Amino acid sequence: MPASSFTPGVAPESVAQDDHAFAEWAATEAGRLLLQVRTTGLEGKELKNAGDQESNELLLSLLAEHRPGDAVLSEESLASHGDTERLTADRVWIIDPLDGTREFSEPPRDDWAVHVALWSKGELVAGAVALPARDMTLSTASVKAPEPEPSSALRIAVSRTRAPALVHHVAEALGAELVPMGSAGVKVMAVVDGTADAYIHAGGQYEWDSAAPVAVARAVGAHTSRIDGSPLAYNQAEVLLPDLVVCRTEVAERVLSAIAAAPEDT
Repeated sequence: MPASSFTPGVAPESVAQDDHAFAEWAATEAGRLLLQVRTTGLEGKELKNAGDQESNELLLSLLAEHRPGDAVLSEESLASHGDTERLTADRVWIIDPLDGTREFSEPPRDDWAVHVALWSKGELVAGAVALPARDMTLSTASVKAPEPEPSSALRIAVSRTRAPALVHHVAEALGAELVPMGSAGVKVMAVVDGTADAYIHAGGQYEWDSAAPVAVARAVGAHTSRIDGSPLAYNQAEVLLPDLVVCRTEVAERVLSAIAAAPEDT
């Protein structure tokens, strides 16, 4: 189903002036499209490629219509990666049209996402992460801090297929439980909604993998940083942003200390 045959819902009036509302609406609409793509009969690589392409085309069209003066950095638009004009722009939308393509291509898995974030003058200022197969979008427009869930051990969200050695070291040091799940957005949202206490990644990511999730996590007061505790920086010439930590603020010191104590070869 090509994006040209998908009709987005009517944009709420708030979308015209409110970047938080726009991010939430755009991510949700891309999620609706992806759910339809999933019903076309495509499988495997063809389904992955269709999802990436169709969602990207839709998000670019919504940005062109509603935020025509803003720059865009998208995983699926290679020209945007080396676009030097975005480096001097005041406003840059950082998008991942489909985060977790493997999970998306394995119906009925629901641990995949759509990321839409706005960077402005050095900071992430708005963001949304749609979880279409769960019929929900968490955004800086409306997300609420969760009530801490009782747990006998820290829960660390981790890749279901390629958890880095560092995470295993930290889990052992803290007596933590590893909770496997899909996309980066889903893992960070697990911290946001209280079903995990931390997400640690050290295996290589890009700005679009974390921009929107980090924006939403910051909206509920979560700690976000590089694994050495330094700030995360977006809209850089080098779009690789290889590691991050997102966790509840009350466990941040313990988590960062355990990371610092890990052997260098992890």
